[in-house]
Amino acid sequence: MTAVTDKPVWRVIDTGVRRAAENIALNRALLEARQQGLAPCTLRFLAFEPSALLGFHQSAAQELNLDWCATQGVAIQRRITGGGAIYMDPDQMGWEIYADRDAVGSAQMEHIARRICEAAAGALRTLGVAAAYRPRNDIEVDGRKISGTGGAFDGDALMYQGTLLLRFDVERMLRVLNVPADKLADKALASARERVTSLEQLLGRLPQREHIQQALTRALAEAFGVEFHPGGLTDDEQRLYAQALQEIDHPDWVDLIHHPADERPTLEASRRFQGGTLRVRIAWDAQQRRIRQIWFSGDIFISPRRALIDLESVLRDTLGDRVEQQVLGFFADRNVDMLSLRPEDIVQLLHEAMDVQA
Repeated sequence: MTAVTDKPVWRVIDTGVRRAAENIALNRALLEARQQGLAPCTLRFLAFEPSALLGFHQSAAQELNLDWCATQGVAIQRRITGGGAIYMDPDQMGWEIYADRDAVGSAQMEHIARRICEAAAGALRTLGVAAAYRPRNDIEVDGRKISGTGGAFDGDALMYQGTLLLRFDVERMLRVLNVPADKLADKALASARERVTSLEQLLGRLPQREHIQQALTRALAEAFGVEFHPGGLTDDEQRLYAQALQEIDHPDWVDLIHHPADERPTLEASRRFQGGTLRVRIAWDAQQRRIRQIWFSGDIFISPRRALIDLESVLRDTLGDRVEQQVLGFFADRNVDMLSLRPEDIVQLLHEAMDVQA
């Protein structure tokens, strides 16, 4: 006899490997359907054909290596959410939650991220890797990122997205993005690999996708006190999807925001300290006075070595007048050895670069 429970029922669906335009259109359709009460709370699994995804407010010419993407068959698409440009392919498994404030028990994204990421980390532990949640929204294994996440509300409806690295090619990711050439040097690539890992690398094999999905589904069901039942797209979602795809699968959507590459100023500064030289390069949004992307280099001693790479992630999309707060807060929360270099020295170096645009 099947046990009867009073747990809420959520839907789980797998939309498979799709073109970027189709996946983004489904993002909009599922979010709108949830907002309008036309679909249940949902866990969606997905994957992308090779794609470079822009944040909603970004310009492809400024963020991506367009020539390389064209020669490599990497599609370019714009997300419906903000944030920075990312590379996606079938070796990354996407997972998304569509729900509302009442269903997730909070309107605070910080609390939601912790609850979801801790559940996802627990799922990965059942697969044999020592995964843990790293605030604000990452999952790591021994200090190396294996899953990044992020969420956004549209009215009362929530879309929370995560990406699990099954296999990962760091060099391909960096070549898709418009990063400085020195980031593609052997030393820089080795440094990038130190902070990212994949399920296959950790286990020496790759579990079946079905087993990974089952682990995540069980963990999220327990975290939210719900049951997941398999399902498909509703008629309303199919209608909303068709409408969204008509707009999104079009060059006008990708080019919705266009700024020439040479209009994105790159600010630089360098300073010699007792422990070595530290350089910074900033992709700067002059209109909003915001750091779009940032890269550190040099020969200073720092332990752990990934600390400056983590700081780059923290400072991305930071307003200029919040740089000092972000840097000091970053080092206050971590045990980082920089010999004689102080966090205040890094703040001063950043201000030297940004003051060029003052």
